[in-house]
Amino acid sequence: MDRISALRNIEDALSDFESGEEELRETQRRVVTILQTYATDFEADGEVTAYRATGDERATGIVVVAESPAAARRRVVKLLDDDTVEFQVETVGK
Repeated sequence: MDRISALRNIEDALSDFESGEEELRETQRRVVTILQTYATDFEADGEVTAYRATGDERATGIVVVAESPAAARRRVVKLLDDDTVEFQVETVGK
């Protein structure tokens, strides 16, 4: 899913919520699903790639976009605000 498609799908979910066709819980589920699909389908543009952290339960499942595995590790550490967490990063997507 490209960025424009993701944004359109999120807009559709918000419109359904605003019109009363969907309730908040379903809207949240839809938006999360859209973001997860976008992240896992993320196509590297030659400069950045999506990486998923695995290992320590605090890090597992975090997906970041970075220029390299080392940069991805730094982003995860910064997000967790903990430089002692043990984890690995793997490329996500295609």
